[in-house]
Amino acid sequence: MMQNETEPLHNKTVDRFNQEKLYIQLTRIFLEEIHSARWETGQRILTEEELCKKYNVSKITVRQAIGNLVSEGYLIKVQGKGTFVNSALPVVGLAMKTRLTEDMFGKEVKVEREILFSGIKEPQPEARSYLKTDGSIYYILCRRMVGGDPAYLEESFIPYRILPDIDKLMDTACKSLYAVFQEHSLKKIFKAVQTVEIALAGEDYARYLDLDGGIPVLVVHRLLLSSDSSPVAYTKFLGSSDKYKFQTEFERIR
Repeated sequence: MMQNETEPLHNKTVDRFNQEKLYIQLTRIFLEEIHSARWETGQRILTEEELCKKYNVSKITVRQAIGNLVSEGYLIKVQGKGTFVNSALPVVGLAMKTRLTEDMFGKEVKVEREILFSGIKEPQPEARSYLKTDGSIYYILCRRMVGGDPAYLEESFIPYRILPDIDKLMDTACKSLYAVFQEHSLKKIFKAVQTVEIALAGEDYARYLDLDGGIPVLVVHRLLLSSDSSPVAYTKFLGSSDKYKFQTEFERIR
């Protein structure tokens, strides 16, 4: 059946002869639906299966397109209810940049990252409390060495169901956890909640940092959240204040 000339031009689909990737084309189509108010703010959009059928694309293509718009604040996922239009405008606010150790001590100081452990492990109750999950948790313990001396420890806790292939995806010695999430996870990192405190170093932490047990150390907790405010990861930095400096920089996004 031929398309009627009076049929709305917005009934677009992807062009498989176009060199542009399908999920990018689909992202642009969804964005047009939002900007034109055909998808109104607060409206639940079609399910992934319905979108696959409508645009004749795979589920992964639909998920990538939706993920792009979720990460920019146009769409929001509500667990058990679906995906909704959050705003006709991208998120406007502040981007946070964190610099640790290497920028603080200068280029002449050699900074190394050492992986002490990576794999599924039962975490402390504190991590489960942050992540609100009873499922398996992937744990990464790193130590930063500055000039050959231990500077601080970095712990990362990721619900395994969110990134089941994390051990294959992530070269833990050099690749950023943020980059892995943004490239491979269906749930992107949308915001971070950070808490800084002074605490006493436990024996295990003190041993890794060549410190005496029970001395005060600087601890930074960071909970990473998706656009629907569900936890996707929890990280913890811990180190001696004379070797470990922490700087956070904020800048306007738009």
